[in-house]
Amino acid sequence: MTLRADHRTRRQAKRAARREARRAKPFWRRLLPTWRVTLGALTVVLLAAVGSFAVLYLIVPVPDANAHAVAQNNIYLYADGATEIARTGAVNRTDVTITQIPPDTQHAVVSAEDRTFYQNRGIDLKGMVRAGWNTLTGKGMQGGSTITQQYVKNYYLTQDQTIERKGRELFIALKVDQQRSKNEILTGYLNSSYFGRNAYGIQSAAHAYYGVDVSQLTLPQGAYLAALLQAPSIYDVKTATPANREKAVARWNYTLDGMVQLGFLTTADRAAITFPEPVDPQPATGLGGQAGYLVGVADDYLLSAGIIDTATLKAGGWRITTTFDKDKQDAFTHAVQQELTDELDPAKRPTTDTDVRVAGASVEPATGRVVAVYGGPDYARQPYNDALRQDNQIGSTFKPIDLAAGLNSGRSSGDGRPITTETRYDGASERPVTGGPTPYAPPNEDDIDYGDITLRHAMAKSVNSVYAQEGVDAGLAHVRETAIRLGIPDNVPGMDPANTSMTLGTATPSALNLAGAYAAFANHGQAYTPWSVTKLERVHTGGAIDVPKMPEHVPTTAIDRGTADAVTDVLRDVVSPRGTGAAALDLGRPAAGKTGTTDSNLSAWFAGFTPELTTTVGLFRENPKTHAKEPLSGTAGYTRINGGTFPTEIWTAYMADVLEGTAVQNFDLQPSRGNNEPTTPATTATTAPATPSPGASTTSAPPRTTAPTTPAHERPTPSSRPSETRPADPTPEAPLPTPTPEPPAVTPTSRPTSARPTTAPTPTPVPTPIPSVTGGPGPGPGPGPGPAAATPPTP
Repeated sequence: MTLRADHRTRRQAKRAARREARRAKPFWRRLLPTWRVTLGALTVVLLAAVGSFAVLYLIVPVPDANAHAVAQNNIYLYADGATEIARTGAVNRTDVTITQIPPDTQHAVVSAEDRTFYQNRGIDLKGMVRAGWNTLTGKGMQGGSTITQQYVKNYYLTQDQTIERKGRELFIALKVDQQRSKNEILTGYLNSSYFGRNAYGIQSAAHAYYGVDVSQLTLPQGAYLAALLQAPSIYDVKTATPANREKAVARWNYTLDGMVQLGFLTTADRAAITFPEPVDPQPATGLGGQAGYLVGVADDYLLSAGIIDTATLKAGGWRITTTFDKDKQDAFTHAVQQELTDELDPAKRPTTDTDVRVAGASVEPATGRVVAVYGGPDYARQPYNDALRQDNQIGSTFKPIDLAAGLNSGRSSGDGRPITTETRYDGASERPVTGGPTPYAPPNEDDIDYGDITLRHAMAKSVNSVYAQEGVDAGLAHVRETAIRLGIPDNVPGMDPANTSMTLGTATPSALNLAGAYAAFANHGQAYTPWSVTKLERVHTGGAIDVPKMPEHVPTTAIDRGTADAVTDVLRDVVSPRGTGAAALDLGRPAAGKTGTTDSNLSAWFAGFTPELTTTVGLFRENPKTHAKEPLSGTAGYTRINGGTFPTEIWTAYMADVLEGTAVQNFDLQPSRGNNEPTTPATTATTAPATPSPGASTTSAPPRTTAPTTPAHERPTPSSRPSETRPADPTPEAPLPTPTPEPPAVTPTSRPTSARPTTAPTPTPVPTPIPSVTGGPGPGPGPGPGPAAATPPTP
């Protein structure tokens, strides 16, 4: 008894001592719990968490497969909400077993998507924590899902981005990992995943991209299919933009490097592997004619605007109302057929009248609605959407952007005064540009010297030497910023201010991008991003309707109204008897626009607008097998094709058709001060020695052809200049190819009519020349310098 009492007394004494010690501590320290209290609380929390986890693991069942296996079609409608464009979305999938999938392809998928797949238990806590941390620290949204989790999401759940779905995914993944082998999980994942090109599952993907069964895939091919899983629509190198192609190849390299790290591939074998180019996309059933191109534009908008993700869109069941106007769409197709296709004769001219392609887009300036596009003649025969491609230089259609940048730059020309539309520049051909980052002395069309002329007159004549200098005076970085604000994507090639040649249109925006930029001019400087879907809805089983929120379309001020209206006023002079767009006078109502042609006659453009509608038309040729650009020289029997010919004629025919019967609208222009003085056209220009300066200056040059004073149809055809070869890659030492300037003035009566030659012309002087271009390689895989231009007979 005495021992127990002593023991109790000692414990009481210790507790009392601890209490006294705690009372002696500062007040703030006494507020903190003791380690015993802390340890007890943590133990309780841990036990509660483990218990909750165990309960949830037991009560969350593995569900039946979701309804994706019986997905509906997507229905695309014209703007009236009733007329059907196309139906797509039927699941294209054939399941295979793990033994049919080559081991190299299996390993590539593991390397690309989940490098701990064979070790983890269905989830990867480290990966989830890492992905969460990277997202919180601003490194972008990143996924930490394992292959098992992705399989569960694809096969059992939905693509909904909710905490509840993510929680169910985690517990089901743990159960599936316990109930199924790794091979079964990997097979299910590869059979249920979407690879792009409407291909669900690895077997359909093998056929879609390489035309073979999955069992015949090579290691590089399997690695590319594995790379596609992250972003199938973006990483399809046959339809991707140049920037996205680089990302796709980088993802492919990442996959192969991971295979080396995981021991699936030796370093020597890795070094010997080259990128396996996939086959061209094959058309989907029901997308023939113009339907496939319209669906492509609508899908591109939905995905790029973040309205819906690829997997959810391709799962089907959506009713999609677009902005496309059927009458306008039919008119665009008819204009191309009438003005170009009917004039081609591939049988008589097989080397020049084949592979001719047209890109076009039509946008409402006041709303940004895309009302029509021209992506090709028939999606079933040509499954490439030329309206969206970003690999054709736009040439002189970039000059209005140079002008806009100069007018609102606050900078001055060489005479020290602010740049206005009436600022005078030296129009001598091959006048060296002063103040640019790279040496540059662009020739004018046919080497013509225009002497001292205004920016307004130089736009009408499309004088290269003037706008090359004006762009530098405005500041190349400012020109680039202006282009981006107007709607030219910042990642297209040819927009590098480190190259002086940027001023003359080395950029390669799509026809739709260019239409959006010109729509901003027509809308007094207010720019919309072109959009093509008005409504998206899906009816679920049981009657519930899913209606994603559509973006609000609010314009941004790209440039101030005074500047935009001044540019429009100048572009009206292009559509005049003295301008390069004279053919558009046949529209018979107020219009403004700009022609464009590029080196070696690799492309020709017209971008123009009336107050109510903006339309762009681009023309080019492309080898269907190599996809190399080919010169337009010889098309329809003409040795030279410029923006003022077929592109302007197609534009005029389309605009006349869709505007027929509507009230004629006049431009409501309020150009900024100093930009609307009347201009007297320059007379015969002479070459006079002068001292070059960084702005509107003159330069000494040897005598050349001078700007004629007689009408275009009365003067002889100037001889062509030799082709100039320039490097295609834009570097400070090697600028991009020089876009070709437009021809001297033509009259409405001098443009080609429907009576075109039926045989190849001979280079003899005639009264009505088709403009020529200077040689030089274009961007990408083009064929290099084109032949020297010759003059066709009178059409």
